[in-house]
Amino acid sequence: MPGGMPTAGTPAAGLVRVTLPAALTEFTGGRSVVDIPGAPAPVRDILAGLGAAHPGVQDRLITERGRLRPHVNIFVDGENIRFLSGLDTPVPDGANVVVLPAISGG
Repeated sequence: MPGGMPTAGTPAAGLVRVTLPAALTEFTGGRSVVDIPGAPAPVRDILAGLGAAHPGVQDRLITERGRLRPHVNIFVDGENIRFLSGLDTPVPDGANVVVLPAISGG
């Protein structure tokens, strides 16, 4: 990854590719896709690594009590963590993690 820029395809060994909504790219220098080291690990550890690399992001995703904010959905390889083990959901090496804001309407 020259210059820290993500490449297409699968992330390198030990990395997780995290895709963020536009509202969070102000914390990542405008990038919507970042590779975070630390896999395999639970989602909470991946988000901590994301927060360490890009201060401000984790606070938008996790409450002060360490819970996923209600308006945030996180998917690990296409599976919503709310239906798995929440923040304890394992993230395998090379996984794709997608953060999406909840959308509601009537």
